[in-house]
Amino acid sequence: MNEATIVVSGLRKRFGGTTALDGMSFTVRPGQVTGFVGPNGAGKSTTMRVILGLDAADAGTALIGGRPYASLRRPVRHLGSLLDAAALQPSRTARNHLLWLARSQGLDAGRVDEVIELTGLRGAGRRAAGGFSLGMRQRLGIAAALLGDPPALMLDEPFNGMDPEGIVWMRAFLRSLAAEGRAVLVSSHLMSELQDTAGHVVVAGRGRIIADAAVAELLAAASGGHVTLRTTAPSATAVLTEAGAVVTPGAPGTLRVSGLAAEAVVGLLGARGVPFSEVSSHRATLEDAYLELTRDAAEFRAGTQEAGR
Repeated sequence: MNEATIVVSGLRKRFGGTTALDGMSFTVRPGQVTGFVGPNGAGKSTTMRVILGLDAADAGTALIGGRPYASLRRPVRHLGSLLDAAALQPSRTARNHLLWLARSQGLDAGRVDEVIELTGLRGAGRRAAGGFSLGMRQRLGIAAALLGDPPALMLDEPFNGMDPEGIVWMRAFLRSLAAEGRAVLVSSHLMSELQDTAGHVVVAGRGRIIADAAVAELLAAASGGHVTLRTTAPSATAVLTEAGAVVTPGAPGTLRVSGLAAEAVVGLLGARGVPFSEVSSHRATLEDAYLELTRDAAEFRAGTQEAGR
């Protein structure tokens, strides 16, 4: 097995009467960013803690390169992780925080300087970390995760607290880490950021896997192959229906057309002299796909009777 591969297989975990993990299984492969998403209570945090040996599973395994994290000598050389950007001594400078971590793992100061440069902290290395913004703490946490130059990385909500410039940097940085052949697992609630970053997504709900697929596959399935037509011509619906399309009203002045490609709609309306102003294929977002997949898996949802009680 490639040493960068993270394999989660059949994880089960209960906390008292609550089932946190109910057979969680997925693989994080090298060379791509894998998004790990799901509603609150889906089991994402518990899964990551089990991978790191912070929680013990009742059943199943979590392996890095075929071995449990707890069995790895110098584990930061195998899997770098960021679970809590606030987990630092606030009076230490960023560089001293990293030096302390490096020395505990048998790494030298040269590597500290390298990760400071990689994560854009060169100008802040001698500042007390307690004064950092959340976005800067995220960078420091990623620098710590990279200290051992590991083949696999696991990051929980790395976009939190990032300003627009930081988000752009983070997207490119995560993609560059995957391009180096690393396996990169990123848990996030920001679907828009994962859509531009991840090549693969694992969707969890109620301790199980709901979907495990390439982002492109999820977007294609969510798009549904329908077309949005802008027209005020009453005859448009009849013309398209005769051709076998399913037509439903949308926003004022628009129709949703299923069963015909955009090019076919344009050709048909043009041949019949039906005026229109726009024809566009629907392109779903990762957020659209996510909401559809997790519709029945959310622990809390506004507007329900239960939520109002």
